[in-house]
Amino acid sequence: MRAFFSTGEASGELLAADLLGALRRRVAVKAEGIGDDRLAAAGVHIVQRTRGWATLGIVEALRNIPRLGLASIRLALHVRTTAPDFVVLIDFGAFNVRFAWLLRRFGFRNPIVYYAPPAAWLDNPVRARQVAALCDPLTIFRHQAEFYRSLHLPIGYVGHPLVSTIEARPPRPPAAAGGGTIALLPGSRAGEIERHTPRLLDALARVREVRPGVQAVIVAANDDAQRHIEHLLAFRSPLPVTLARDTRAVLRDADAAAIASGTAVLEAALIETPAVALYVLGEAQAKIARRIYRGRFITIPNLVLDEPVVPELVQEAATPAALADALLALLDAPQAQRDGYARARAALGPHDALQRNADWVLATVAEHRVPAARALAAGTF
Repeated sequence: MRAFFSTGEASGELLAADLLGALRRRVAVKAEGIGDDRLAAAGVHIVQRTRGWATLGIVEALRNIPRLGLASIRLALHVRTTAPDFVVLIDFGAFNVRFAWLLRRFGFRNPIVYYAPPAAWLDNPVRARQVAALCDPLTIFRHQAEFYRSLHLPIGYVGHPLVSTIEARPPRPPAAAGGGTIALLPGSRAGEIERHTPRLLDALARVREVRPGVQAVIVAANDDAQRHIEHLLAFRSPLPVTLARDTRAVLRDADAAAIASGTAVLEAALIETPAVALYVLGEAQAKIARRIYRGRFITIPNLVLDEPVVPELVQEAATPAALADALLALLDAPQAQRDGYARARAALGPHDALQRNADWVLATVAEHRVPAARALAAGTF
């Protein structure tokens, strides 16, 4: 079989790579797609690199529209010409929804599976109807499945694939008095790195006033992120900081972590690493975001349980002092989050969710359920 994958950022590449591996446990799949290093490492021939596509906030996303618009036309024509057996879109609604519409508009009639459809927690009926008209959606969150079904829209749901790929680490005692290792994860986008890294480093300095032996590891998602972080470090007083790439390895070795809200918070929860989350947008972006989203939480463990398992420091609350206080509390009492983490894992789905998601995709392709009759009625973009 031949497949085409479309991602737009690191978290989507992770989902795509894991899904492709599960598909290949059933059938031989030759894949090409839109992505970056992580997708390429999974054996996907990359036809369009996406580094720099993901943006922080709505204002920056608007600036990206012309570039993404031209790329979507060129890539949709490529898919129409190569005619893969199926297409898998992963999240990244800023590109993938219009890409799906273009594929249908240009005459692609094979299945398009939207794996992890966008706006999982926004309950946007317009976007949900667009996705369901163009694609066969397969969500990784129960909440989104229930929302689609409340609109009488078809959607698949099994569970979150990371419960299949991440095991909890064994319980460990608190870090030695005065010491410990902290993982700092500022995010992968340039805006995230720019806004979060200084706060995280200031928080580390405060933690070291109380625990002088504490050291830190900063996760740099890729070469660009590493250069950006190294540039920020060059203008600061020296701190005991090293840089690394492997998020999960860093989290497994850490006594506590401060993490930009995103998939890495879920990874920490599944590994059972004590963690605090932060997220900071620019002022204009924050105003727009507050109008669009009024939920209580932003991190996946808290959203699935509807309770504050992971402390969230957002916007003005994400001060170095608040981050340091949260990290010190986690270093002193690392077991405090374990019960919540275990409940979050249970709420995310069965342990074999990844393979069952892959089997759902293969069943959809075999049934050839293509919503083509609805596709061109889904509106214009």
